[in-house]
Amino acid sequence: MSDNPALSSSPSAASASTPANVSTISQQNTTNPLAVKANTTIAYTDGACKGNPGAGGWGAHLIFSDGHTQDLYGGDKETTNNRMELMGAIKALEHSPQDIKLEIWTDSSYVKNGITQWIEGWKKRGWKTAGKKPVANQDLWQQLDTLCQARDVDWHWVKGHAGHAGNEKADELANLGVTSSSEQPSVAHSVDNSALNDDDTAKKKANDWLNDDPLGFNMMDEDSDEELLYEDSLNEMSDNSDSKSVSVKQLNNTTQPVSINTMISNETNAHSDTTNVSADLPKFDGDTGRANPNFRPLLPQPIHRHEPNRQLIMDTETTGLDPLKGDRVIEVGIVEMVGRKFTGEKLHVYINPQRGMDEEVIRIHGISEAFLADKPTFDQVAKSLYDFMDGAEIIAHNATFDMNFLNMEFGKVGLTDFAERVQVTDSLLMAKQQYPGQKNTLDALVRRLDVGKQDRTFHGALLDSEILAEVYLAMTGGQVTLAIEEDTQTEGGNTAHANFANLASLLLESTVDNHANQNWFAGLAEDYPDLNARLSQW
Repeated sequence: MSDNPALSSSPSAASASTPANVSTISQQNTTNPLAVKANTTIAYTDGACKGNPGAGGWGAHLIFSDGHTQDLYGGDKETTNNRMELMGAIKALEHSPQDIKLEIWTDSSYVKNGITQWIEGWKKRGWKTAGKKPVANQDLWQQLDTLCQARDVDWHWVKGHAGHAGNEKADELANLGVTSSSEQPSVAHSVDNSALNDDDTAKKKANDWLNDDPLGFNMMDEDSDEELLYEDSLNEMSDNSDSKSVSVKQLNNTTQPVSINTMISNETNAHSDTTNVSADLPKFDGDTGRANPNFRPLLPQPIHRHEPNRQLIMDTETTGLDPLKGDRVIEVGIVEMVGRKFTGEKLHVYINPQRGMDEEVIRIHGISEAFLADKPTFDQVAKSLYDFMDGAEIIAHNATFDMNFLNMEFGKVGLTDFAERVQVTDSLLMAKQQYPGQKNTLDALVRRLDVGKQDRTFHGALLDSEILAEVYLAMTGGQVTLAIEEDTQTEGGNTAHANFANLASLLLESTVDNHANQNWFAGLAEDYPDLNARLSQW
């Protein structure tokens, strides 16, 4: 890893005016993000990794209060994305004046939440997570913690690759760090500002990274513990979502938005993911880690609405854990049953949340911002979702999580009575009652009940709904309705299934059983005179 990062110092081209105050969860500054701020050093930091673990780079762009700037970058041949994110922040601290306030802007919630929320708990537990695991990247966290002592540091999160000038600058530097570390590990290179403005070069890098790891299968590392998604909440969220996109963060999303009317105009049958796809469009390949316009939503008409014993097994994916902090729904998957029989009706839609997602969240569910860019917004599909779910029993694993998000989303579009229109069953609570003291995640139940054998590398909402349906039926006694009433005699007289009336007619009275029953009662009558009197009347 580079101990002597490349330096570039020049007068800032930005205005010397002081920008307006910004929130720690702001997606971008409301004024020029590269503007100078009085008595404050501003640092934009980023990390990148090709492979994770693999060649990685970190970058930091510093804007000093006197108008000068400094670019830092470096990397390592074998590292992880989270380590590079941490290194960017560490280098910003090392190269900024200690007696002046420092603002650090990062697109990694892992870094921001770690240093502002989780680190005190780690230290109290002897550098252990809430799950009693050793804190990943402990050496860098301790280094970062030491650098922050006796420093006035404000930490801010910024949405990655959303056109924010400071974040884009840091990302360019981090990419240079990856390139330098691939050639010669731990050697810093000079910044070539003209090269940073070469759009073709940036796009080529992005394409190369996407081709190397289109779904981010190499991105899973030891950093995905409880603190990655707001401490203990990760355990429950894992039942609602799973995976991570490539660390390039989908730079080359060039897909044009498609109108919701175009996407659902051919919706006549919801029995397969390809029903609504026009003949001239390729079949959707399931890849949600990149821009992919071939998916068409399944938004069926609620033809079974208000029928007795109608159950909808549902799962959602979201941008994060807390709807009160601006997180949104990005996917809904539903499987319909009536009388514990699958009807074949499925609802499946991806939703553009109109906000960014942290990489740690993308790691869970595998749905990238680039994939969602051309999808409908919630208000465009809300009525279809509301009508389909109206009056049904909703079954979900950790249902409170899903319902909190749906109540929030429906409330935004004026459908405020959604919770009153449905009945909710939480399969997680059922499992905890049936298997107390055991792990009751959906994966654990699949193994315990020997159902739902589908590949769950990524936990898509529709796939998880289908698996949960099998788990629910197994926990509640199996699929008891087996279409016996509908089956008839086959040609040749063989009966696959017959109705109950026909089966009853095949039952024969057993003389042997009758005699045995009478002898048993006669034996009892010797001791009970009243019973003997009644036997004479039979």
